[in-house]
Amino acid sequence: MTTNTTVLASTASLRALGWHDFWRGDVGQWIITRGLRVVMLLIAAVLAVRFVTWVAQQVTRQLDEGFAESDALVRSEATKHRQAVASVIQWVSIVVIAIWAIVQISDVLQFSVGGLVAPAAVLGAALGFGAQQLVKDLLSGFFIIVEKQYGFGDLVALTVTGVAAEARGTVENVTLRVTRLRSSDGEVFIIPNGQIVKTVNLSKDWARAVVDVPVSTSADLNRVNEVLHQECERAQDNPVLGELLLDAPTVMGVESIAVDTVTLRLVARTLPGKQFEAGRQLRVLVLRALARAGIVTAADAKVGIVDDAALPAATEADPVQQR
Repeated sequence: MTTNTTVLASTASLRALGWHDFWRGDVGQWIITRGLRVVMLLIAAVLAVRFVTWVAQQVTRQLDEGFAESDALVRSEATKHRQAVASVIQWVSIVVIAIWAIVQISDVLQFSVGGLVAPAAVLGAALGFGAQQLVKDLLSGFFIIVEKQYGFGDLVALTVTGVAAEARGTVENVTLRVTRLRSSDGEVFIIPNGQIVKTVNLSKDWARAVVDVPVSTSADLNRVNEVLHQECERAQDNPVLGELLLDAPTVMGVESIAVDTVTLRLVARTLPGKQFEAGRQLRVLVLRALARAGIVTAADAKVGIVDDAALPAATEADPVQQR
C-alpha cells in the first residue's frame, strides 16, 4: 500500500513538473503572452459586432413599432431614411471592427509587412481592375443614402445597365453596395448600386392616381363632366377612398378622341404608394355614378362592378346591376 502511494505521488509530481516546464517553455510563453491576447481580441471583436447588430435591430424594431402604433397608412420620408441609414451604419461598423481586429492581431503577432510590399503591390494592381465595380457600387450607395433617393418601404422602378426590363418592387434593404427589392410577385431583386442608371421613386412624398374614363361619342359630354365633378367633390367623403386622398380629384377634361369613344381623364393626389389602390376605388365610384346617370361607357360591356360594403350602393334602377 505504501509503495503504491509513493508511486502515485511520484507520478503526480512528474506531471506537475511537466506542466510547469511546459508553461515556462517557448510554446507556453507564446500562449501566455500572445495567444491569450489574440483570443481576447477575437472575443472583443465578436462582442462588438453582436452589439452593433443588436443596436441596429432595436432601432429598426422601434421604427416599425412606431409606424404600427400610428394612424399613418404609409411611412414618413424621415422614417424611411433613418431605417436605411441604420442599415448602412451597421454594415460600415462591422467592416471597421473587422479591420481593427486584424490590425491589432497583426501587432500582437508582430507580423512584419515589409516582406509583403512587393507582392502586395502586384496583387493590388491586379485587384484594382476588379475592384473598380466595387468602388463604384460603394460610391453610388453613398449618394443614394445622402441624397435620400429612396429608403426602406419605398416603391421604386430601377433601370439597370445590361438589363432590358426595369426592376420594380418595394425596397427591403439598402446598403452601400446593393439594393434589395421585393416585387409584387414575391421575387427578390438584389441590384448592385453601381449598375443603377435610372431611379423612379413611385412613393416619394405623394403620388398621383390617373383615371381615364372612356365614354361613347354619342354621350352628352356636359352631363358626363357634371357627373364626374360631383363624384370628385364627394370622393373624400368615402370611408375607404377618403383616407388615401390628399385632396379632391380633379377632372382634366377630354384626353383623347377615337372613332367611337371619347376619353376623359381624372387625376388625384394620394398618399405615397397608394395611387394604384386609390385609382381602383375611384374607377368603381365613377362607373357606378355614370351608370346611375344612364350614361353608357365604353367599358360597360367588359367590366362587371362588384358590390363593396365600403362603397356607395347602387340603386335598384342601376343599369349595371340589371345586366
